Amino acid sequence: MASSLTKDSVTPGTPGSEKSFFGHPRGLATLFMTEMWERFSYYGMRALLPLYLVAPGGLHLSAATATAIYSVYLSLVYLLALPGGWFADRVLGPRKTVAVAGAVIMLGHLTLALPNSGTFYAGLGLVAIGSGLLKANISTMVGHLYDGPDDPRRDGGFTLFYVGINLGAFAAPLIIGTIGENVNWHLGFALAALGMALGLIQFLLGSRHLSARSDVVPTPLSAEEKAATLRKSAMWAGVAVVFYAIVGFSGHYTLNWLLVPITVAGLLIPVMVIARIKRDKELDRVEQSKMSAYIWFFVAAAVFWMIYDQGGSTLSLFAENSAENSVLGWQFPVSWYQSVNPVMIMALAPVFAWLWLALNRRGKEPSTAVKFASGLILIGASFFLFLAPLTIAEGGHKAAALWLVAIYFVQTVGELTVSPVGLSLTTKMAPAKYASQMMGVWFLAVTAGDATTGLLSIAGVDLNKMGIVTLEATLAAVAGFAVWMYRKKVKELMGDVR
Repeated sequence: MASSLTKDSVTPGTPGSEKSFFGHPRGLATLFMTEMWERFSYYGMRALLPLYLVAPGGLHLSAATATAIYSVYLSLVYLLALPGGWFADRVLGPRKTVAVAGAVIMLGHLTLALPNSGTFYAGLGLVAIGSGLLKANISTMVGHLYDGPDDPRRDGGFTLFYVGINLGAFAAPLIIGTIGENVNWHLGFALAALGMALGLIQFLLGSRHLSARSDVVPTPLSAEEKAATLRKSAMWAGVAVVFYAIVGFSGHYTLNWLLVPITVAGLLIPVMVIARIKRDKELDRVEQSKMSAYIWFFVAAAVFWMIYDQGGSTLSLFAENSAENSVLGWQFPVSWYQSVNPVMIMALAPVFAWLWLALNRRGKEPSTAVKFASGLILIGASFFLFLAPLTIAEGGHKAAALWLVAIYFVQTVGELTVSPVGLSLTTKMAPAKYASQMMGVWFLAVTAGDATTGLLSIAGVDLNKMGIVTLEATLAAVAGFAVWMYRKKVKELMGDVR
């Protein structure tokens, strides 16, 4: 996207006040481009991942194992967002943390590009660690560009930033997916590394336009805390090394020895974090009530993401084996389906933003609970719709590509009633003591949802079967109906939050 750089009339001393990016601080251009390239690398690799895992020229794994790896990887990315935020708050500060994150992600993609199955999982781990470090902190730096939460440009700035995310996500499957599927898998992963390298260069060159607050470590570790943290980290790392060495040398190691602990952690840690906050006696009655309401939304979001994120695994593997991936006789790579959601997001997000405002003016805007209920029912409807192409495939025919596009469309509409609403809700309902941690808590809902999918796949459940698809669709619909039925109770618990 061409940047619109003009003289700006904002208050002198405001970060980036000398120039503007579509009327916003110049630093937004830096973060916009960094995030666009990082998402380009992330979504490009993600589009290739399940296909590479099952391909005869890739790792040639079963669909269940591929789905398990994909789901565990996604759950790990969002799980690591919480320690990623802590690392910036206590050790390096947001700007340096994002620079380190970009380098780690780039190294991860380069490791994936090596034609060696042994290094492949190390590459996935590096990309997950880097993404966790980057995810919460780059959004924090966008907020630093503005003069507090009441700056009238703030919401527009985050909207532009969101466009950057979806531009990268849209282009990645078309470029990286095509090269990976049609030319060479590892060249596709190398292109993802190039994308992250461009994002990192953009960030380092433009970081002078960022707010000085982005360099600040808000609550730095004391010398004693650093020593204690290093000791604990070294101890747990040592335990892991010894454990896996014993398992490996005894000849009992399988991939499940790695996948199962991560999956269990992805389910237990969200529960433990929520329970710890809920039990905190320092929270007053109002904050406790809001956290009780938040649990409803958290569970709803976990169910939503459990199905939604299968768009990159279950649906992608179905398309690879059972869909007619062509339009008017023109064949296209399976990975291109992953561009459908971001282009629809860019088209529909402004419509939804306008719709909520228009309904609000008339006093008819749905409550947050009703929006979440709608999202759950829509995500359930998308899997009920999935039963049609599954039936066609079971009859020995290839399902038309438009069936899959329709499923992604319904899921996108559902996403727009859950994801941005949930992000906003999290900032409003966070107890003051946990204000900076709650965004990481919101990401744990994604972790829980993906960990559930991973656990099903590890157990050998074929997620492309009519029975399990019907069960998941029904679960989402029932969850949506439950949220709708108890909407008044949830609204009472939310107090003054609307």
